[in-house]
Amino acid sequence: MANTDLSGVQTRTDNAADEPLPAYLSAAADKLAARFPHLQAASRFQTAATHAVQLAALAETGAMSDLDADDLAHAEDLMAGLLPLIGGA
Repeated sequence: MANTDLSGVQTRTDNAADEPLPAYLSAAADKLAARFPHLQAASRFQTAATHAVQLAALAETGAMSDLDADDLAHAEDLMAGLLPLIGGA
């Protein structure tokens, strides 16, 4: 039977997602993105879509600044430009 005593195990309390990738992983990710540009476009589209949803929610509160409105317009333009690359209408 396996030992399941975890009393000496250290856990991370910091947010590892905020740390930059090691150089070798970053280089590998860059090589993959270069070989599969549609995946990079899909990732950028998803990021822009998420940002647009967040900004639209801010607009509904009436607290949107001019800068936020410009950012929303940019996110929507970016999505429209990427849509043909990822097979959209």
